[in-house]
Amino acid sequence: MTKFSEITSYLELNQYNWVITGVAGFIGSNLLEYLLENNQRVTGIDNFSTGKAENLDLVNKAVGSKLWQNFSFHELDINNFEAYIDLFNGIDFVLHQAALGSVPRSIKDPISTNMSNINGFLNIIEASRLSRVKNFVFAASSSTYGDHPDLPKMENKIGKPLSPYAVTKYVNELYADVYSRVYGFRSVGLRYFNVFGRRQDPSGAYAAVIPKWIGAMINDEDIYINGDGSTSRDFCFINNAVQANIIAALDNDIHDSRVFNVAVGNRTNLNKLFNSIKSNLHRNNVFYNKKPIYRDFRDGDVLHSQADISKISNEIGYNPEFNLEDGLKMSVDWYIEKNNIRPKKAEHLWKEH
Repeated sequence: MTKFSEITSYLELNQYNWVITGVAGFIGSNLLEYLLENNQRVTGIDNFSTGKAENLDLVNKAVGSKLWQNFSFHELDINNFEAYIDLFNGIDFVLHQAALGSVPRSIKDPISTNMSNINGFLNIIEASRLSRVKNFVFAASSSTYGDHPDLPKMENKIGKPLSPYAVTKYVNELYADVYSRVYGFRSVGLRYFNVFGRRQDPSGAYAAVIPKWIGAMINDEDIYINGDGSTSRDFCFINNAVQANIIAALDNDIHDSRVFNVAVGNRTNLNKLFNSIKSNLHRNNVFYNKKPIYRDFRDGDVLHSQADISKISNEIGYNPEFNLEDGLKMSVDWYIEKNNIRPKKAEHLWKEH
């Protein structure tokens, strides 16, 4: 039995009070679904700046009305510090996912990124400390590695940040470390590597590559690749990220601040990713015949990213259960079956065998 399966069995019999910030977002809503399915009480916070009410509706439908009663939602901004002192009273664990993501967004609007990702983070960790929560887990980022050339990426070797977003996520880690040293408040930062999966938004200027390409192929739209397609990433399916959050929160051996990579430990280039998504859509009778359009790299992007996951595996028992192909199959099936992305020219795309 894996560490995660042990914890899941434990949670089914032991109910705790959790807070998820950014609960209406991609990762937040998946954490909510897991916790409700496993008999937990959850307080969710979101201001809908990037999260969607639709995600909460989908979780409600997935877990059913009885388990949904264990969820309470508060539409709040994480910069409203006073609101959280009473709200966090009696909370056992905080999973802080709220942030303004995206490197390009931060380059365009560094002020908003700083307000949400640094000021907002400080509000939530301070409210958590004052409320004496058992453990504080937060979304860190692989962007913290910046221009450090080594592969795979190891937690103790980082370079200079390449974007305002990367700066904000590194500052989160610095604050968490200070809170451990000064206040004895323990926390875990999870450096996500290109997390993808169900309920990830395929639209908008800052959509992640996998849902964006799935949406474009379904709608027979052009796909753009920044660079020559050799750029590679360590793509991590959402179930792996959920696992990391839960085992980090429940680990009783953490008494300080820790930072862990959350990934699979492999990397895939964009050309191969393009073909893999195309093949999975083909399996669903959606046929995309266009070639990708190559263009210049974006500012702030790194060429290659791959995680060393030995630290999180050895220290808290993380064991990613899904590789890229597993995750792509499940993600493409989800987008097709749920009709979150509707073909614009279905008569040209859907074929019967």
